[in-house]
Amino acid sequence: MSTIVVEVMPKAELLDPAGKAVAGALARLGKSEFTAVRIGKRFELTVDGEVTDAVLAEAQKLADDMLSNSVIEDVVRVYVAETTAAGSAS
Repeated sequence: MSTIVVEVMPKAELLDPAGKAVAGALARLGKSEFTAVRIGKRFELTVDGEVTDAVLAEAQKLADDMLSNSVIEDVVRVYVAETTAAGSAS
């Protein structure tokens, strides 16, 4: 089994209220080296068998059509995660 990972982030020009809240909490905790936080989503799609170019293209289409809202989010990356000998993603 293989795992395809889809990473989605809010568009850079839009406000990220959850990220802003975390950044504020970090500042209150004295973690001033972190000046901004953006929070996104990660999806893991398990595939039985080999991940072919066609399967990866289908995952990209799903990412664009279903897993993200193109008005406010960008699909940042769609990739095959490394798998261990037992078949689980690492």
